[in-house]
Amino acid sequence: MIEMIDIEIDNAIAFQMSGKITKNDMSLVLNAAKEKIERHGSIVLLEKIDSFKGVELAALIEEFKYLFDVGIANIDKVAILTDKKWIENIVNIEDKIFRNIDMRCFTLEQQPQAIAFLKSADLSYS
Repeated sequence: MIEMIDIEIDNAIAFQMSGKITKNDMSLVLNAAKEKIERHGSIVLLEKIDSFKGVELAALIEEFKYLFDVGIANIDKVAILTDKKWIENIVNIEDKIFRNIDMRCFTLEQQPQAIAFLKSADLSYS
C-alpha cells in the first residue's frame, strides 16, 4: 500500500510504503510524478518505508512503462526513510549507479532532516 504525504515542497513526490505494492499504488505515484514534472521540470522524492512485502508484477510493468516514457533525468534528489539495513545498502548502490540523482537514506525518525536535504539548493553530485 502507498499513501501520499504532503511535505510542503512544491516539486516533491512524497509517500509512505507498507505491505505489498500494487499496480494501483504504482500508478498513483507515477501519475503524481508526471504531473509535477510537467509543472516544475524536475522533482525530488521522499519514500518512507515502514514495511515492505514485495511488489506485484503489474506494478513493476507500470514502473517500466513510466521509465520508458519519462525516464529518470527529471529526478534531482531522493530521500529514503527506513530502518531496514538491506534497503539502505540498495540505496547506496543506486546512488553510485545513478550519479545525476543525489540519493540518501535516513532513519524513520529523521524525516525533518530528509525534508531539509530535499529542500537544499546544493545539487552537486558526489
